[in-house]
Amino acid sequence: MSPSPTTLPLSLSVTFGAGCAARALPALAAGRKRIFLVTSPSVLGWVEPLVAALRATGRAVEIVTGVPPEPTTACCEQIRAVARAFAPDLVLAVGGGSVLDVAKLVAALHDRPEPASAFYGVNVLSGRRTALACVPTTAGTGSEVSPNALLYDEAAQAKKAIISPALVPDAAIVDPRLMLSLPPALTATTGLDALTHCLEGYANKAAQPAIDPYALEGVRLIGAHLARAVADGSDLEARRAVALGSLYGGMCLGPVNTAAVHALAYPLGGEFHMAHGLSIALLLPHVVRFNLPALPERHAALAAALGAASGAALPGRLEQLIAACGVKSGLSAHGIPRDALPRIADAALQVTRLLKNNPREITRANALAIYEAAF
Repeated sequence: MSPSPTTLPLSLSVTFGAGCAARALPALAAGRKRIFLVTSPSVLGWVEPLVAALRATGRAVEIVTGVPPEPTTACCEQIRAVARAFAPDLVLAVGGGSVLDVAKLVAALHDRPEPASAFYGVNVLSGRRTALACVPTTAGTGSEVSPNALLYDEAAQAKKAIISPALVPDAAIVDPRLMLSLPPALTATTGLDALTHCLEGYANKAAQPAIDPYALEGVRLIGAHLARAVADGSDLEARRAVALGSLYGGMCLGPVNTAAVHALAYPLGGEFHMAHGLSIALLLPHVVRFNLPALPERHAALAAALGAASGAALPGRLEQLIAACGVKSGLSAHGIPRDALPRIADAALQVTRLLKNNPREITRANALAIYEAAF
């Protein structure tokens, strides 16, 4: 199994632990004069004292909010224009995966003339001249350590990826305390997305030994603690475990990346604007059931990490976990019409950068069958 050309840079600094953000961010800002902060209204109460302290030392801080749950190219370009006028020497992101993805692109592109769409693909973007730090407030995308950023392209009516080592932040600060107020539904769907990063990073044609331990441990951590975090958001031990599992999932994305679960989920977000984590949760057991005949030893190891008796029991164990997290199964229960399935199957087959990683080849008939099973 061969690695992809995109790997994590050696310069990435990771700080992890309850309360670490309040300690790490002032040190990170040392030597920076112009800080462009991309964040969410839900965390402004935590961010504002930090901003006041930075401004008190003479630093200029520009705050931008308003990144939607599924960010668009138009949103990215609007925020990039604000950043271009501000000319930051540090882009700081504090928020969920969408906030982090947009901030990563802003850091890399604010001083370039080309539109973001010019950099769709793998390793099209080279270099970044502005410092970048990411502080996730959800345990989901792992964007704080990944080379990936996703946008919904309105013209193409599809999700597009920009993947480059230039998008890996200089610093990732993961503080489980910032996730304590995350609502149960978001805790569930973002956590299931993180679980899938780990699972697909392990059962993958491009899997590699350097990443396997992170993938398996991420599956174990999230599988054992996600339902607890959903049931009691103040359970710091559960939050810590899920946040660490999400971090490990993000570390799987550069060297290995995901596969068919994500490829088949993207059209649900693109056409129907379904939240990414929810689309992942609805498809995960069905894609895993399809993949079981391939890489049986790896599926058995994933089953063991989740406490299932065998590889054959893995899809059922995933269904139990998803139900325990309060996610209602069935595409139809979330407003997806059956007559859309052929159309979204066609769209999913265009995500070849991920489908090539899948343990089994997926034809149009296979994709339709998976959507029908998930319906």
